[in-house]
Amino acid sequence: MTKEYDLVVLGGGTGGYVAAIRASQLGMDVALVEKNQLGGTCLHEGCIPSKSLLKSAEVYQTILNAEEFGVNTENIEIDFLKMQEKKNKTIDQLHMGVKHLMKKNKIDVFEGHGRILGPSIFSPMPGTISIEHENDEENTMIVPKKIIIATGSKPRELPDLPFDEELILSSTGALNLDALPDSICIVGAGAIGIEWASMLIDLNVDVTVIESAKTLLPQVDNDISKKIKSILEAKGVKFYLDSEFTADINNGQSVDITINESDTINVDKIIVSIGRESLVDEIGLTNTSIELENGHIVTNEFYQTKESHIYAIGDCIGGLQLAHVASAEGRVAVEHMNQLEPLKIEKEMVPICIYSAPEIAQIGLTEQAAKEQKLDYKASTFPFSSIGKALISGQSEGFMKIIIDKNTKDILGVHMIGPGVTDMISEASLAKMLNAIPWEIHETIHPHPSLSEIFVEASLALENIEIHN
Repeated sequence: MTKEYDLVVLGGGTGGYVAAIRASQLGMDVALVEKNQLGGTCLHEGCIPSKSLLKSAEVYQTILNAEEFGVNTENIEIDFLKMQEKKNKTIDQLHMGVKHLMKKNKIDVFEGHGRILGPSIFSPMPGTISIEHENDEENTMIVPKKIIIATGSKPRELPDLPFDEELILSSTGALNLDALPDSICIVGAGAIGIEWASMLIDLNVDVTVIESAKTLLPQVDNDISKKIKSILEAKGVKFYLDSEFTADINNGQSVDITINESDTINVDKIIVSIGRESLVDEIGLTNTSIELENGHIVTNEFYQTKESHIYAIGDCIGGLQLAHVASAEGRVAVEHMNQLEPLKIEKEMVPICIYSAPEIAQIGLTEQAAKEQKLDYKASTFPFSSIGKALISGQSEGFMKIIIDKNTKDILGVHMIGPGVTDMISEASLAKMLNAIPWEIHETIHPHPSLSEIFVEASLALENIEIHN
């Protein structure tokens, strides 16, 4: 018997399962279809595992420098398999948590590949979901009133250098290494590439980064980009920007890379990190009037497609391919289909974090964007080297930059590189949400000693009255 649902979500990643939970909270009868594992890329192949390994690299570096804190250590060794065990244990715990949330919210989970069918005996409009199972079991048919497509994305590969996950690695393949290579080349200096460069150099791997653009991290403020480059170079990372390369595999053992037809290096492995592409093939879009643009599903500001009863969220629609954005989009989509008038998501209100060492976080306009838009703005910076808690932690490299509108004093952007900034950026997010001005930030008493004092000092610096610099 074919079962009917108020909502079927295709994809159980961060955006999909959050949307399913929100729909259940609103009284909808919900099913979720996932062909791999609940939690999706973020939990199993992205955010969580990579940050676990980054934490292990941080702990290793802390121990290496323990003498600075008066702690003597000897015979420090890296046990990469133990790092991987810690990573997998974290994933398993969170995975069990997501499964529990599905049961708690009475969401039916179907394992298999979901495909949208066209009009049929089950429904006069496109939307019946056929679920294909890995075994020979007959397809399951479910009929929803509404659909959310949350099928995510996969790493993009180079046409001339396809992934084999042995020598040529995607970010997914890199997360599953059973041993650290002696040397590696990372192709692409975006957020994922820089996180891998930071992690591996801190784990004593020889790292080379090749980027076709003239700068690394094109989405961040120029001053932040320059700072992280100089810090990573000081650690030993070699950068080739505005560069091209060719690669030749040596008997399946290593890779010779020629850069700009001049420099040649030999590396054990390559990580290709040139972005991600939407997973929208083979889900039945041709049975609908849904439109694609540059491989992404086209939606309106509430994530409705051309089929008004079908929504799409997360990486499959492009835009900011971030887990917290997908979750927010899922909530907006569900609330919109329930006529709750949700707040639209604005790009300039989304925090962006890069978990390198040191961390990077930002929200709003970069200074170069403010210049391009010919805004009348003012910017100030304040260094972590003048913040007591940063000196105590031994992580005083970096700074905060605040950009404001000269006339209204509204905050246009906040950009940070330094310790703990991926947590502290939430203060800037809240300030922008509440339309706070710098006066309100520096008149808010911050604890001492704390890293958050940098908000006070950077805000005061806009008026040239900072205290500790």
